[in-house]
Amino acid sequence: MIALVDANNFYVSCERAFDPRLEGRPVAVLSNNDGCVISRSAECKALGVEMGTPYFKLRQSPAAIAAGIVFRSSNYELYGDISARIVATLGTFTPDVEQYSIDEAFMHLSSSLGPDWTSLGRRIRGRVLRWTGVPCGVGFAATRTLAKIANHAAKKMPDGVFAMPENAEARDAFLADLPINEVWGVGRRLAPRLFRAGVRTALDLARRPPEFFRRNSLAVTLERTAAELRGVPALDADPIDRENPKSIGVSRMFGSPVSDRASIHEAVAAYAAAGAEKLRKSKSVAACATVFLQQCAPAGTGGWNDQNWWTPFESAAVAFQRPTAATPEILAAIGPAVSRLFVEGRRYRRAGVLFCGIEPESGAADLFTGDPSNSRAARISAAMDAVNARFGRGAVFPASSGTERKWQMKRELLSPCPTTRWSEILVAKA
Repeated sequence: MIALVDANNFYVSCERAFDPRLEGRPVAVLSNNDGCVISRSAECKALGVEMGTPYFKLRQSPAAIAAGIVFRSSNYELYGDISARIVATLGTFTPDVEQYSIDEAFMHLSSSLGPDWTSLGRRIRGRVLRWTGVPCGVGFAATRTLAKIANHAAKKMPDGVFAMPENAEARDAFLADLPINEVWGVGRRLAPRLFRAGVRTALDLARRPPEFFRRNSLAVTLERTAAELRGVPALDADPIDRENPKSIGVSRMFGSPVSDRASIHEAVAAYAAAGAEKLRKSKSVAACATVFLQQCAPAGTGGWNDQNWWTPFESAAVAFQRPTAATPEILAAIGPAVSRLFVEGRRYRRAGVLFCGIEPESGAADLFTGDPSNSRAARISAAMDAVNARFGRGAVFPASSGTERKWQMKRELLSPCPTTRWSEILVAKA
């Protein structure tokens, strides 16, 4: 049996977990640079606030002002930590937890835990809520696709739990009422094409023979989705492998256009240092990195950071002398690349660093370069990590990443990070 656990309005729920004053109030979490709405509480949805609504329009709306909508900037540091805690909590029920996204995870469950899956779902939901403060929905089914559907149904249940009927006739009756566009992997783009081919519900897709997909030039993944709807596992796992990442990237939009060389160097250094910290956390090293800058949208296209206007990226690949995760070595290598990319007179909206050629630290030592974890730069990095772990993230950082950081992403409504920063830990008052 497979269970899909999906946190309800995840970003909003994380904010509420540490600010009980937000309970029962309409809350909206904003995207990078406080651009638009990306997460809404149930109260906010009831007001008709749509995903993607621009913040500058919504905050001036008389209806929003009258309703007292509370806005928060995206606090990714908090959300990432709470996500890890949820996955760890799910691991107390089964060691086989497959994280699918920041707010979703599949649990592969032994039949010995059944057959009362609904009761198990209530236990899972209750423990996650008690240990993290985040409510979630739990859906059970024989396949990932059916578990996705079951989870969607669970959100509408009073106890937040739904188990897909194991009886084929009862399951088909349920799928007959599910529109094809609500099936995982179909989406808006493919749904009209299937609709024209006579596939209007999930049951219609489940009953299509293999030749239907070939005749209509449909991808093999859709054929596998149809098999999953029949209760036959056919989709391979695609978990987030945090212990053995294939690539690690850090990229952010600037809070305002950046046109001076010093700020660009600071931003790239800060992102490279953050990526190096991720490498060390996963006990990995990288053989190379790609540094990139993105220009602002041309004047008159809707704003300096207009997301609807494609602007070119300039990039440069950097090969390290040896695979490394040491911040000093990485910063020394990428500095010249940033200088080559930067063009005077241009205005930039984004920068980033992508690490590639990642391998386990334990296998990176060789006769000529030695053990990368034992170099002076590696020891300095380890000392920085130890200080930040004790006194909070950002207690020490490379001087090249700057102190004022005027280029930082605009997050004027940012909440504290009480789970990762000692200086922002909650204080209980009598």
